[in-house]
Amino acid sequence: MSAPLDRRSLLRGALATGALFGLDALFTTKRTDAAAVGPNDQIKVTKVESFVLKNSWVFVKVSTDAGIVGWGEMLKDDAKACAAGALEVGRYLVGQDPNRVVFHWEAIHRGSFYRGGPVKTAILSGIDQALWDIKGKVYGVPVYKLLGGPTRDKIRIYGQVNPTTGVNAMKVAPNATRAPFKYIEGMKFVGEVAERFKALRDRYGSGVDIAIDFHGAVEPPTAGLLIKALEPYDPWFYEEVIQPLNVEMMAELAKKTHIPLATGERIFTKWGFREVLEKRAALILQPDVCYAGGITELRLIAGMAEAYYSPIAPHNPQGPCSLAASLQVAASIPNFLIQERGDAEHMDLLAKPLPPVKDGHRGLPTEPGLGITIDENKLMSQVGEPQEYKTRFDPDDGSVVDW
Repeated sequence: MSAPLDRRSLLRGALATGALFGLDALFTTKRTDAAAVGPNDQIKVTKVESFVLKNSWVFVKVSTDAGIVGWGEMLKDDAKACAAGALEVGRYLVGQDPNRVVFHWEAIHRGSFYRGGPVKTAILSGIDQALWDIKGKVYGVPVYKLLGGPTRDKIRIYGQVNPTTGVNAMKVAPNATRAPFKYIEGMKFVGEVAERFKALRDRYGSGVDIAIDFHGAVEPPTAGLLIKALEPYDPWFYEEVIQPLNVEMMAELAKKTHIPLATGERIFTKWGFREVLEKRAALILQPDVCYAGGITELRLIAGMAEAYYSPIAPHNPQGPCSLAASLQVAASIPNFLIQERGDAEHMDLLAKPLPPVKDGHRGLPTEPGLGITIDENKLMSQVGEPQEYKTRFDPDDGSVVDW
């Protein structure tokens, strides 16, 4: 007697004989074009690869014996370290069931004596995205449906104000004839920043939300002067008013203004965000899915923030996986505010499809997994030496200053 066929073998045989047409009616969920496999089938990770692009984007690809692959992105700073670290994780992950996403998150995070930190958490973030991408494809649904979503019908975005696409929210840096290098800037500099922001507000009016990103490059005394000088022109929020390492100082500045403070792009894991929430150092959290711990961790950070009535505005300076994974989080949490760079057209150069931007929003992803398909030929054509991040100096005295 011949051995019984499992579901995957049956479907692969049908593919080989051309009989799949008649089997389509047996399944109600949409199968991916990667493999005929269902959530009850046993699959294993077979390979972990990483790719560093010339613009410093770092991608990780996780392959399985079912033909399904998952993609993720990691921190673009320390690109080579992240890429190498992903390959190290491959020694653990190969042979494992990719559907145990949270289990693998814990195993990778807790599997070494020294844990956390920006590079290690970025590696974990990319792997986590790739595993969720695989799991969504196995189940034939977008990731947000596996996370209990959707919690909304569309996702508000910000980037370039555009009447055609309806984008009506933006973010700018303090604009002056030079960067804010000094510990305490004079009123000439502060006044210049305020006047230029006022001109921007006058240009766009009250119908456009305009945030201002200090990018952690402003020292606390200058930050205190700027947040008061800009208040009359109604900034939407102040982002990273100082370096996020001193949460107490950030909390002090938050008390000096009624404008909400936002932070998070350089904070990682639930443990990093806990202190920000407890000390009320920021009202808006901006975790980065490529850095803070991936989809698994962003979902938990959002839950913590909800208990403090704080919204999530995911940070995103990177590529298509970063945006796609952030959209999955946005679609599944109740306290989502807005998505950074959700209108970036260059995302479509390496991956399709993403729902188009309309009325300032993107529609919810509909394809399984992260909802995108990476064009591997285009991606490989961009592989190369990453951009160099150079130290910045004050042109007046040559001292080192913050980015």
